[in-house]
Amino acid sequence: MHDRKPMSRVARIEAWPVNVPLEAAYEMAPGIVAGIHRSVVRVTTEDGIVGLGETPSPGDAELLRGQVGPTLVGRDTDELRTGIGQRPAARPQHRRDGRVLIENPLTGVEIALWDIAAREASVPLYELLGGLHRTQVSFSEYFAYRAGAEQSPADVAAFCERMREQHGSTVFEGKVAVRSLDDDVRLAREVRAAIGPDCTLRLDANMGWSLDTARGALSLLEPFEIANVEEPVASFADMAELRRSTAVPFSAHTPDVRLAAELGVPDTLVVGLGPLGGIAGTRRFIGECEAAGVGFWFYSGDLGIATAAYLHLAAATPYLDRPSQSLLRWTTEDVILGGPFSPEGGVVPVPGGPGLGVELDEQALRRSVERFAREGSYDHYGGPALPRY
Repeated sequence: MHDRKPMSRVARIEAWPVNVPLEAAYEMAPGIVAGIHRSVVRVTTEDGIVGLGETPSPGDAELLRGQVGPTLVGRDTDELRTGIGQRPAARPQHRRDGRVLIENPLTGVEIALWDIAAREASVPLYELLGGLHRTQVSFSEYFAYRAGAEQSPADVAAFCERMREQHGSTVFEGKVAVRSLDDDVRLAREVRAAIGPDCTLRLDANMGWSLDTARGALSLLEPFEIANVEEPVASFADMAELRRSTAVPFSAHTPDVRLAAELGVPDTLVVGLGPLGGIAGTRRFIGECEAAGVGFWFYSGDLGIATAAYLHLAAATPYLDRPSQSLLRWTTEDVILGGPFSPEGGVVPVPGGPGLGVELDEQALRRSVERFAREGSYDHYGGPALPRY
């Protein structure tokens, strides 16, 4: 057992909305993504122990600074963490303009409380999650058409080739359904030629194809040894219909294990801590996936605090043996010291320090908060979009 001080209580909760730009805006079927916005959370105990958290919505910071945070001050940290962890996951809100909003400010608090628990026990977080099963975690390299950078299939293929040569990347995942189907085929052909036959190639259509288009697309793409297509169509039911004509595996972001197991598709669910309510909810969800024979890996687009939580969860969970998505290479800075994490050889080492093993970079945090104050939330789906959106 790990010794820790009794009755550790919350003294203060702080939260900030932040913007972190990407190296270049990238294109996907719903539109253009220029950066990452999040809420950064810091919980301090009466004994001065600090824990860090992160949530997907920058609006969570205002809720935590307003009516939510003060109600948590004075609470026992263990009891509060357990109580939050038992709450049902937040239901994503699907807007008519195609945006998916996830507002669950307690996610950031829950992650911070896990950080505190491990710091008080003077152990890395993975020790509280079941112990160390791996010391490094696999991530994919991402590719897409990007403003001022890769604007043709040949450009994208050259980027992938550089990533393989410079960083030893072995798993590549990138956007399709952005331009014409002919362009998608050229893209897959040229990327496969650039990375060679031994690397893994995944594609992400972001629901950009109709069912009929997806059938035709997959028949043309199968020769390039596609390991997975994420959200080739909009619903699990359409994926089940699509499965009749292809053996290519599918993944999706909708966290519905029961329906995935019932229909046999998608093969993998790709989710982050935000929709699942934090670390405890994510552990339960992964367990449900394993019991149902449904795969799981983490999605892309978080900053260093949530990424550190991914690393500890993957380190402590044997089932998480497949590469998660990653925008780490394109993230220009982070709110953690030494960040962002950077995969080499397709892996990121698991932090070995107490708790999450990361610390806030106060100057980077200040810049990110000021950037949010100037810009507001990134319009993740701004710019041109396909007609179905």
